[in-house]
Amino acid sequence: MAVSGIIAEYNPFHSGHEFLLNQARMAAGEDPVIVIMSGNYVQRGEMAITDKWTRAKYALMSGADLVFELPFAYAVEPADIFAEGSMEILSKLGVENLVFGVEDANLNFTYLGQRIAEIPKGKMDFKDYSQTYSTQYNQMVAREVGREVNEPNIILALAYAVANSKLKNPMTFTPITRIGANHDDLLSRERVVQSASAIRNYLLNKPDLETLEEWLPKAEAEFLIKQNCYPNWNLLFDFLKYRIESSSLSELRQIYQMSEGLEFKIKHEIHSAYDFTDFLRRVKSKRYTYSRLRRLSLYTLLNITQSDIDTARSEISTTLLGYSKRGRNYLKYLRKHAEIPIVSKVDQKNSKFGSLALDVRVDRLFEQIIGVDQNFGRRPSEVK
Repeated sequence: MAVSGIIAEYNPFHSGHEFLLNQARMAAGEDPVIVIMSGNYVQRGEMAITDKWTRAKYALMSGADLVFELPFAYAVEPADIFAEGSMEILSKLGVENLVFGVEDANLNFTYLGQRIAEIPKGKMDFKDYSQTYSTQYNQMVAREVGREVNEPNIILALAYAVANSKLKNPMTFTPITRIGANHDDLLSRERVVQSASAIRNYLLNKPDLETLEEWLPKAEAEFLIKQNCYPNWNLLFDFLKYRIESSSLSELRQIYQMSEGLEFKIKHEIHSAYDFTDFLRRVKSKRYTYSRLRRLSLYTLLNITQSDIDTARSEISTTLLGYSKRGRNYLKYLRKHAEIPIVSKVDQKNSKFGSLALDVRVDRLFEQIIGVDQNFGRRPSEVK
């Protein structure tokens, strides 16, 4: 058996994701395809546009066999930590082959990952405060391996490759050339495949079903058009503003990734900011990317400390969000052989510990926004 894996957010699940799943399904044949998917919060520091159970269901309907949740402690992180957590969990679930979409599928990602992993750690202690960490990292990688890495999916794929080189049993890679829009492309009516960010923006502006059905599975489009609200930072900004203004500098200093005096800057700027975009512009400097500042804003809103992250990572589990018939058969094997606890039912006992405790805690706010319970009383979806 050769189990294939995909790392995803599906925010939302669209035709480009469907294409990649089809490619993974063809590569896997009768063997299972496992997806590790971010929960209700995603890598760039935002709430997902719809809940984790819904996104998992449409992935299963499009060819996935098992969908597991990537814990918050890894899901809302820069590419290297996001990749490290995702790859480690997939490995413990028995995945042998990683399938991913990139701008250039001809690159030897395994070789490049090994080269980057060999770069001395001292070369990554960047001191140029006029550039972001990610810019300096990309420049350093270009010097070391002789190839610029500016495309977002290649950057992420290289992070997978570096993490893979550190696994006890490294995976093989199956890169697939992406089709359609790039990651942050604006909406273009001529494209069959839109970027996820373009679809999210469209959902926030009075969407119509006929248009959505061009880019999403029909059942998903029908569900999304009826959703009560679409979580986004415009809805959350007043909560963030209250959180910052009601916290002391010493309390803000305890927030995860609150470094280099950022607490002074955000405390100074929050009162005058009229919305979240304005707040980010006021806090932005050459040192920090907008993604880093969105993640920091989310940690602040949710009151996430370094201790919270350390505790979560000391006891990592993964929640099963859904399965197919093929997936159910493999799940029987995993129950005996997986090297990570698999949670099929969240209860008062298991929700008190490790990564699941943090997932349940942060999901409380998502539940308040979307009005649907996310953990207690939920069971994995079975898609036949």
